[in-house]
Amino acid sequence: MTARLSVCIIAKNEAGRIERTLQSVADVADQIIVVDSGSTDATVEIATRAGAQIVHHVWSDDFAAARNAAIPHINC
Repeated sequence: MTARLSVCIIAKNEAGRIERTLQSVADVADQIIVVDSGSTDATVEIATRAGAQIVHHVWSDDFAAARNAAIPHINC
């Protein structure tokens, strides 16, 4: 069986960094999920263009909740 890798990134208003971040894992990830917690900049558009799956999650000051929001979307 071949190992597969899903990368989950929690982001909010990271338009200046998200493209470089996604590029850094693109060659090793089978799936990239961006959990967006309410960006008002181009974060979602950039991540979508890069091929990431977007999960919208209302930020509740809880990283674990944001991480857990990605889990049902993992396909690997």
